[in-house]
This record gives sequence, C-alpha cells and structure tokens, in this order.
Amino acid sequence: MDDSELRSSEALDRVAARVKDLAKNYEPPGFAHVPDPDAAIFLCAVDHKTGYSKPHRVGGEGPYSGSELMWICGLRSAQAEPGLLTAERLRDASAAQVSEWFWADGGTVADPERRAELWRDLAAGLLRSHEGSAQILLNRAGGELAGRAGLIGRLRDYAAFSDPLGKKSFLFAKIAERRGWFRVRDPESWEVAADNVLMRLSLRSGLVSPGPLSEVRAETRTELKRLALATGISPPVLDDMLWELGRDDPDLLGADAGKLDEPPREPGSAWY
Repeated sequence: MDDSELRSSEALDRVAARVKDLAKNYEPPGFAHVPDPDAAIFLCAVDHKTGYSKPHRVGGEGPYSGSELMWICGLRSAQAEPGLLTAERLRDASAAQVSEWFWADGGTVADPERRAELWRDLAAGLLRSHEGSAQILLNRAGGELAGRAGLIGRLRDYAAFSDPLGKKSFLFAKIAERRGWFRVRDPESWEVAADNVLMRLSLRSGLVSPGPLSEVRAETRTELKRLALATGISPPVLDDMLWELGRDDPDLLGADAGKLDEPPREPGSAWY
C-alpha cells in the first residue's frame, strides 16, 4: 500500500467512526407530509436553487427556508386546490401560477418561467407515456433503479430529471421508497447526490482530494459509496444525514484536510 492509499484508508476509517457515532441519534425523514407520487414527482422536478430571499413563516410555523420552504408552500397550495399537483392540471402551468403557488410572505421562488416549463414538459410526458400517473411510472420501472427501463433511466426522458448525476431522480426514488410506493430490487444502484454540501464535507475531512469540480464530484460519489459499505448505512440514508447535519457544519466529518474551499457552483446549472 503506497502513501496515498494509506492516507485514503486512514481517512475512511476516521470518517466511518464519526458517521457511526452520528447515526446513533439520527432518524432519516419519512416524508409522511408528501401525500402521493404525483405531488412528489412534480415538487422534485422544480427543487433547485429556490431563490427565496430570506426565511419565511408559513401558517404560523417556521421560519422555513430554501427547499423546505418551497415544498411547504407547494403542498399548502395543493391542499387549497385539490388536484393541483397532477399532470392534467400542470400541462398548461404558467410562470404567474408558479409564482402564486410558491408565494411566501412577500416572496416567491426564483425563475418561475423555467419551473413552469419543466412542469409542462413533465406533465406532457406523463400523459403521453404513463397515463398521467407517477404511480404508473413507478410500477413500470419494476422496482429497478438502474438501466434504461429502471426508474432513473425512465426519469431522464424529462428535462427536469436529465441531470447526469440524477440528483432529483434519486430524491424522488427515495421518497417513493420510504412512502411505500416503490420497492427497490437493486439497492446497490443507490447513489449519493454529491452536491456542494457533500463535496465540502468530503474535502474538509480529507476523504477526497482537491481538484477540478468534475473530479471532486466523482471522487465524492465513490468515497461516500465506500463509506456506506464501511458503515452499513445505505447511500440514501447517509446522504440525508450528511446533508441535514452538514449544511451548517462544514467540519461535521472533521477538518483534517484544513480549511479548503468547496468547489465552485456551476454557472447556469438548473440543479446546483
């Protein structure tokens, strides 16, 4: 074993011990607030760079911010307008409607035009190929994540889920599995998101080495999958735990690599 391999092994052992300790008191989200597969797929489709200027209270609760705020506003709008988060309803969604549905105390989501476009594309595709039903799409994937006929491959037919990393696709799969709408038959195909939060944690802990963004992202996915195997924690649960606990704590997994900058965000990306 050369020096780099030794450092990698030592970093994995160190981080695995930390993750096992964190997992003792961690309960992953069950997504009980998401009522059905249609609501899940349409909200996942527009879950990127929400752009709210500040946290907001909703219905006397909160404050909420970012993605959490967007989901709460979307679900509240759907409660007030039954059938809102369906393909039939969103096939003609407009930017003005998107702004209204995600309105929160004087502010709304960024780029409502793009989100409306993503919803129209997804709605049209579901109506064309899956009888307008996210549950039928799930059923036709047959419990498989990987492969062209698996859930992740099927979702790539839609602009909202065309991200090569499948961040939104794996989020939808995770929600569907935990809600009992989809039983995964190839759990080895789960992947972590490898977004900026997880890359930063991996860099700071020394689990991955600094480098170009594409290399850091690929290495983060590889090392976190190794970490999942080493700890016995499934990739989707590991992803949840590291993101929830690490978004405000860059040293969650340690700072053995020093004060490193996270990789830059991708200009113009619809996902990060």
